[in-house]
Amino acid sequence: MKKIFHIMILDKFIPPFIDFVSNNFNVRQHYFFILGKPQYKYGLSKEHPVKWIDDEQKLIFLFRKLQKADKIILHGLWSEEVNKLLYFRPEFLEKCYWVMWGGDFYFPERHSDVKKKLIKRIRHFVTYLKADYEYVKQYYGAEGEFHECLVYPSNVFRQIVKSENLRSGSEELNILVGNSATPENNHIWIFDKIKKLGTKKIFNVYVPLSYGDFRYANYVISEGTKLFGNRFYPLMDFIPYEEYLRFLFTIDIALFAHDRQQAMGNTIALLGMGKKVFMKRGTSQWRLFNELGIRIFDIKDLSDKHLKKECMSSNIEKVATYFSEENLKRQLKLLFE
Repeated sequence: MKKIFHIMILDKFIPPFIDFVSNNFNVRQHYFFILGKPQYKYGLSKEHPVKWIDDEQKLIFLFRKLQKADKIILHGLWSEEVNKLLYFRPEFLEKCYWVMWGGDFYFPERHSDVKKKLIKRIRHFVTYLKADYEYVKQYYGAEGEFHECLVYPSNVFRQIVKSENLRSGSEELNILVGNSATPENNHIWIFDKIKKLGTKKIFNVYVPLSYGDFRYANYVISEGTKLFGNRFYPLMDFIPYEEYLRFLFTIDIALFAHDRQQAMGNTIALLGMGKKVFMKRGTSQWRLFNELGIRIFDIKDLSDKHLKKECMSSNIEKVATYFSEENLKRQLKLLFE
């Protein structure tokens, strides 16, 4: 029986992934190691089959165990200690499959020389964004194999309501800005762009800020309140997944100004609900949706004429087909074989 080792950090994507693997595959083949001190959030419980790596001795123990692994799946390259240990063990790199997150490789000038050399030597790259794979080939000299995979259940579209637009009778517009409390969302740039539209339409601005930098979140709240007053709604509390999906269904227009791939779970859900989504042209997610024939809009071209309710009905079927649980199962099966 194959032994597949997962090296992770605790993030909101991880507990649902462990559950998905446990429910759809032989979980006895899988060993889940989370870097850091034990903490139970995002739905992770003490009953989940995980081992915590929170000191040097446990890290040494992990690397001894990796000698017996058939596959090592790296859920992001977030630990410099792990990166160094892998770099100096080329026999491990042959069986390493790196799940590319975005923040762990975009903007090479921000990353260490060890990570740059490691990326060049890793043999397997896992993502459903081909443009991200091409990015590391261009900027890191990567030569490994591309494996197309959605990886996380957060990238699966789940239709929670039958109606195409629950809010068709409302005159107000609900606008979503960004997905987290990080500067990469370019919140203030979007706020200014909305304000300069000079629209007479009544709209509410919703901004998820429960995830990321608390200080930056306070800055965004201060600026948003100045510009939009009581029409500005910062979302500071972590919302359970089902409840969050229902919230997204109340959104009419979503504005994402990330310079790299981010907010994919939000974007997929919104497009699958027929919502109008704006993003930056040329990003890897822009390229993906265009290749899939999914209609999106360039945020730089945002104008008052765009602020009207319309269901992007052509997107619904395309999102449901590609970002499906069946496709995720098929791709993971190939990855685990």
